[in-house]
Amino acid sequence: MPMKSFITQTAVVSLGAAAILLGGCAGMTETQRNTAIGAGVGAVAGGLIGDGRGALIGAGVGALGGYAWSQYMINKKAEMERATAGTGIQITQTADNRLQVNAPSDISFAVNSAEIQPRLRPVLNQFANGLGEQQGVEISIVGHTDSTGTDAINDPLSLNRANSVRNYLASRGIDPRQIVIQGQGSHQPIASNGTVEGRARNRRVEIYLGQRIG
Repeated sequence: MPMKSFITQTAVVSLGAAAILLGGCAGMTETQRNTAIGAGVGAVAGGLIGDGRGALIGAGVGALGGYAWSQYMINKKAEMERATAGTGIQITQTADNRLQVNAPSDISFAVNSAEIQPRLRPVLNQFANGLGEQQGVEISIVGHTDSTGTDAINDPLSLNRANSVRNYLASRGIDPRQIVIQGQGSHQPIASNGTVEGRARNRRVEIYLGQRIG
């Protein structure tokens, strides 16, 4: 079978499987449903990778090696939404079943600074609450800047901001070995750097919490 045709058919099968999966979620609890959907998303995404064998790889990542949207994660999301109400911080569930905390710079850091602002500290306190005793959790922190300045300035600044958050969480009882940090500089904008508003959105720190399946 031609490779292009094989890939197309694999993607169709993956999409069909995901549709069946969603249709079969009616009798599940929210925790079971979200975990199952995560597996289906992995399978669909995998079906579009490489020669089609990615369908199996994607399903494995989603169902076996990925993250569980457990009752703990549901509760944690609700806690963070209450803690950040009215702050401009966004709390979301990612496609791979992680909790994302997106804190813009007017709350997290001053311009050209890696020192955590006072308004972010209560949010980090709530995020850290109970995590020291929770098993199987992983934390990723990613710092970002706008495009003002050079990479020589922005790249280390974004990493230093992520490191500041890691150090703060460690001071709140979280094992720093559970935390991975990255500095993306200005390389992953979520808005146009051509406007003041867009640059403000791009200057941010993202914190991800995942709970491993199994």
